[in-house]
Amino acid sequence: MVEFNVSGMTCGHCVAAVKRAVGELDAQAKVEVDLSSGRVTVASTAAVAALKAAIEEEGYSVETSQ
Repeated sequence: MVEFNVSGMTCGHCVAAVKRAVGELDAQAKVEVDLSSGRVTVASTAAVAALKAAIEEEGYSVETSQ
């Protein structure tokens, strides 16, 4: 499981975009999005770098949570 801090998410559409981007990499991934904190938690077999890139391609700034 990996956690990302995602900047720029403001609404339900943003949440759906992030979930869709991750789902395109790994249809079995479990994605939880906390819109108020900007935290996205992903349980997936996909590489962390690929997950990060997929979210960034949707137009968001992404940092891996420490």
